[in-house]
This record gives sequence, C-alpha cells and structure tokens, in this order.
Amino acid sequence: MDIAVVDYGMGNLRSVAKALEHVAPQLKVVVTDDAGAVGRAARVVFPGQGAMPDCMREMDARGLRPAVLEAARDKPFLGICIGLQMLFESSEEGGVAGLGLLRGRARRFASAMVGADGMRLKVPHMGWNQVRQTMAHPLWDGIADDSRFYFVHSYYVEPADPALTAGTSDYPQRFTCAVARDNVFAVQFHPEKSAAAGLRLLANFSRWQPAASGIVRQQGTVERLA
Repeated sequence: MDIAVVDYGMGNLRSVAKALEHVAPQLKVVVTDDAGAVGRAARVVFPGQGAMPDCMREMDARGLRPAVLEAARDKPFLGICIGLQMLFESSEEGGVAGLGLLRGRARRFASAMVGADGMRLKVPHMGWNQVRQTMAHPLWDGIADDSRFYFVHSYYVEPADPALTAGTSDYPQRFTCAVARDNVFAVQFHPEKSAAAGLRLLANFSRWQPAASGIVRQQGTVERLA
C-alpha cells in the first residue's frame, strides 16, 4: 500500500483516510491495525484522539509499537493530534510515558486562562486558530503563514529542543503545534478537518520526499542544508 493510517482503536480514522484519498486519488490508502501492513507501507500516518494513557495502552495491546517506531525512523511519517504527543517522552496526562522518539513532554493547559478580550478560555482548546510557521518545510508548501487550522486538545507538547518546532499557535500563550525532524512531521491540529489549508498539508505529505527536504541528521543533531 502507499499510505497506512495506523488504527489502534482511538479516534475517527476514516475521516483522515477519506481526506488523503481526496487529495491523492492515485494512491492506495488503508486504515490498518496490522503491524506488518504498517511496515510494508511507503508512508505512515499516526493519528489519534482521546486520553494519552488509553492511546498508549491500546497501541501496545495491538502490538503496534515496534512498527510505529520503525516507520518514524525511516519513512515519511505524519503524526496528528495525540499522534504528535505520543512521539515525546512523557505526558502530564496520567503521568504516562510516550514513545520517546523526541525529547520533551506534553503539558496541560492551565485551568484558569484569560484571553485578550478578558474572557475566560475553556479547556479543551477547541476551534479554529492561526498557525505561525517557524521553519521552512515541504509540508507548508502553498499554505500561507497564519492560516487557520482546527484544534481539539487539552494538552500541548513542550519540546526540549526548540529547533524541533515547525509551527506555533496561541491559547493564550504561544505553544508548539507542529514539529519536524528528518522524515517526521507532526501536528496538534486536525488537517483532515481544516478545509483547504489542511487538505494542502495532506497533499504535500502524499508526495513528500524527506531526503530532499533540506533537513538532515548528523551525529544526533538536526542541521539545515544550505
């Protein structure tokens, strides 16, 4: 298959698959909980919704951890929502450990936050919000800076290395909502629910060749090619 959407029983994965089929009708997109199928796919999408402890437990119960780890090491890999948070070392949600592919943790929004208009902000953060692109990346191609994407989340990632951050948003403080390293790109928002900008990001992913992205790993660090 061309694109595997990892199914560990959390979230509406069909909407992600349908969006990918819409932007890349020439590719075969499969929603699967089969580790072997994930390993054979050319590209992998790792979405998710719900509580991170539940997501980690269900992923392990299906034997998907090794396949996800391997995919994130050597093929185009897109994390979405909890699929972003699970890439990091830990989360404040249940004190659970993540996959540890990226250093850092997921933190919860404060329970009492006030916006610029003086109104109290609710948790979860839900709705459309602007995304500020903090690095050039092929997945941002054709997407205007400060485009709006759709969010539903109570936790956000705090990378140990600021160089991982590919996009930020504000609620009300600035937080990382997209990260990039080598063949991995992951976002807190839902591109499949984000109209034209989200579909463009998915289309970019469907043809992304990481070796040509201008980002390489050297001796454990990430450097941008001139």
